[in-house]
Amino acid sequence: MRAFNPGSLEDFAERYPASPVTLRHELAGHPLFAMDRLMALARTLPRERIEYNLGDLPIGQDPDKTPLNGLGAEDTLRCIEDNRSWMALKNVECDPDYAALLDACFEDLAPVASRRTGPLYRREGFIFISSPGSVTPFHMDPEHNILMQIRGAKTFRIFPDARGLVSDEQHEAFHRPGGHRNLPYKEDFDERAIAYRLFPGDALYAPVKAPHWVRVGPDVSISLSVTWRSEISDTEAALRRANGWLRAHGLAPPPPGAVPLHDRLASLSARAASRFPGRPGR
Repeated sequence: MRAFNPGSLEDFAERYPASPVTLRHELAGHPLFAMDRLMALARTLPRERIEYNLGDLPIGQDPDKTPLNGLGAEDTLRCIEDNRSWMALKNVECDPDYAALLDACFEDLAPVASRRTGPLYRREGFIFISSPGSVTPFHMDPEHNILMQIRGAKTFRIFPDARGLVSDEQHEAFHRPGGHRNLPYKEDFDERAIAYRLFPGDALYAPVKAPHWVRVGPDVSISLSVTWRSEISDTEAALRRANGWLRAHGLAPPPPGAVPLHDRLASLSARAASRFPGRPGR
């Protein structure tokens, strides 16, 4: 089966990896996204691969104060229309049915993306199920990501240029052990967002670390994210880890891109150090 419309893959090829771009997919109405099948998946996933909380959150939600919904995972799904909740089922590729679905997605994507960024690895899938009106707070992710809207609608606001919105220190903190994806938000950020309204059959590519936040429409939303890492994403992460280590030791590393030789040496050093426990690359 084809997962993506061939014409939209041409647009994706032109803008990948640096810019957001919309695609069309063929998974809306697929039986793996029926609610009873998602409940069966939730029953088999390890607890650490299920995240859920109340969904009516501020855009700049403090991750340490995220309110829980007081329900179990299965009850959250069963009553998702009414319980004002947000849920993520992570690494769904551990289920063979969903693994096959992701394989179909990457069969379309890999030939296109690998021409720009080399092999696609750490291929993972995440399913998001959200009550009407739920908000995914302002955050960034370390992977290349295509969000595929399966049911309902959502508005995805993305900030392709994070300069002035996310500091170097915040980037570095993101890559420290325990660093959280959520970021502080200010109202004056709004004017720099690009807003995409996504309906079933729509998909959106989000570049690595492009900050974004999402609001669900008036009905239950189900979305699938297919994500992957590349040489580009790994190099960026290694550089941020190295710069964070330098800053913690009283030095002031240059902003990424300002001194290319520093960037290259710092990234290589962090990758080498990551092979040894307790070193700055960890």
